Amino acid sequence: MIDALAPGLVALGVCLAILPMLRRDSTIARLLMTGMCVALLIRYLVWRVTQTLPPPGLTADSLVGYPFMLAETASLLAVCLSLLFLSRTIDRSADVKAGIKGAAAAAPAPLVDVFICTYNEEKAILERTIIGATGLKHGNYRVWVLDDGKRLWLKRLTEELGCHYLTRPDNRHAKAGNINHALRHVAGLRNKPEFVAILDADFVPMPEFLTRTTGLMADKTIGVVQTPQHFINADPIQSNLSATEVWPDEQRFFFDILMPAKDAWGVAFCCGTSSVIRYSGLMEIGGFPTESVTEDYLVTLRLKEQGYLTVYLNERLTLGLAPEGIKEYITQRSRWCLGFMQIVRGRSGPFSQQSKLTLIDRLSLVDAFMSWAAGYGMKALGLVVPWLYLMFGIKAVYADLFELLKYFLPFYVWHACTMGWISRGRSLAIMTDVSQYIAAPAVLKAIVVGLIRPKGHKFQVTAKGGDRNQKFIEWPLLRLYGSALLMTLLAIAYAFIINPQGDSLAYGGLALAWSLYNCVILAIVCLICFEQPRRRKAERFDRSEPVLIHEASEPRLVRMADISITGARFIDPSPPPVGTILKCNVYGQNMSAAVVRHTTDGFGVRFEENVSTRVGIVRAFYAGEYVRAFHSVRAVPVGKALLLRLFN
Repeated sequence: MIDALAPGLVALGVCLAILPMLRRDSTIARLLMTGMCVALLIRYLVWRVTQTLPPPGLTADSLVGYPFMLAETASLLAVCLSLLFLSRTIDRSADVKAGIKGAAAAAPAPLVDVFICTYNEEKAILERTIIGATGLKHGNYRVWVLDDGKRLWLKRLTEELGCHYLTRPDNRHAKAGNINHALRHVAGLRNKPEFVAILDADFVPMPEFLTRTTGLMADKTIGVVQTPQHFINADPIQSNLSATEVWPDEQRFFFDILMPAKDAWGVAFCCGTSSVIRYSGLMEIGGFPTESVTEDYLVTLRLKEQGYLTVYLNERLTLGLAPEGIKEYITQRSRWCLGFMQIVRGRSGPFSQQSKLTLIDRLSLVDAFMSWAAGYGMKALGLVVPWLYLMFGIKAVYADLFELLKYFLPFYVWHACTMGWISRGRSLAIMTDVSQYIAAPAVLKAIVVGLIRPKGHKFQVTAKGGDRNQKFIEWPLLRLYGSALLMTLLAIAYAFIINPQGDSLAYGGLALAWSLYNCVILAIVCLICFEQPRRRKAERFDRSEPVLIHEASEPRLVRMADISITGARFIDPSPPPVGTILKCNVYGQNMSAAVVRHTTDGFGVRFEENVSTRVGIVRAFYAGEYVRAFHSVRAVPVGKALLLRLFN
């Protein structure tokens, strides 16, 4: 045991000693950590290939062991590629400041057309986005609501809020077709835009969105400025595990860590919403491509072939809604995967002879492909292989637990420390596995379907809003992973209780440890299948600040406990009666509010409903003061939240 653990403990000790002295934005420091990670990975892989394969032949061990080895090698290659791209990072905020100064001293602000793409979203969601878009600080822009749902009430809302409304006779090519229809419309206007900003229906821009993004566009080679997607609500993993306060949404690693790294290599890509695109570049490529349901990624590749770059500005400039349920989460991930497989099979794929993409661009596409195909494929095999040994004695890996620990543990420890250091805790192996298992069945299906039949797929919209007041069980996923958990437990019982054998006791340690880890992951996934109710229509955020209220013309101070765009809660030992109309100053403006309930320490109010008040509230709320961003994560609070959820 000591010999097996010693290399891993040494790796841990070295990491703990050197990481406090290294800067995360230093390329040399990143190369040191990622390079050592690759070296330890190669050490493990050499041992794995030369020492642990079954003897060749038409045996069950070989028929399982060799394909599993190939799959594991592919997944480790995916790890190497991801480490390569994570070895660099870039921050473009300083370039923005210089660009804004240059723009202020030059000609008037460039004309930007802001496209809000919508299909079936409800009024409360769209109203917030339109209000935010019409309150931008940029001096020269137009807001267009692109309605593929042809809703009369939305046309009236745009007139009320002072923006343009566009619809079209059909819904061909979904979001890409909707945007292309709008591009053709503005192309016929006397004043054509210099840039086009894309917003999904649920993404509310902050006032500086256009000012900051167009600040990078002075460089004529830049075709797209992409900004991160931040969310005001909890995603289903956070919500269903009751971990909203200690664990960030699942997209934070991608947008906060991976995209700046991709940008440093020149391979950042458009993610659709929250982006600004050069209009002339779009016209050169004929608008948004329609060959993939992830048209945003494809627009980057087509622009790249024309010499335009996509850059990434890692600043929180929009706030949107994360998928609120497991079904919506899975729909979104499977659409992303399907769209990428369509790209791989298309003329802009990594192996296409027609493509003008550079080697690093193609390598980035291979990296993404391996993350989908090899990563999710290994997840499925990782459940089955231990069962085969424990129940049928099929040994895919000829090694015991101690041998594995000697070679695998140093890599695992170093990789975990490296990823935790680079991501400020946003990457935890157990949570990564959980998020991948949730979407794995749909993703694996999308990989196969997308590669075999890349054409003829419909765009699946991620539903937002709706009634989520009741608990809900995602039965298809629960049946699948509940069965997998039961099978794993039965396999352990069979091998070590019902039918123990000397061989199992000698070599079963690896399968046992592997199975126990799988049990933990599967138990968490099963917990997530129990959807928790979300009774609030608007997200509420904790505050602690004095507020002056006027009750019957008598002013007094109370303390605000929390706030949303629809109401607030105040701490007050003498709350007014329910139904009382108060005057209060919040969001920097005086407004009326009705007392709607008493609480144990105060009362709650609902803000008045007139248009001018709603406009002021939404613009102030989404200016960024009230919505906090995650800066770092610690593993212990996450583990505590998981345990509390398990026994609650």
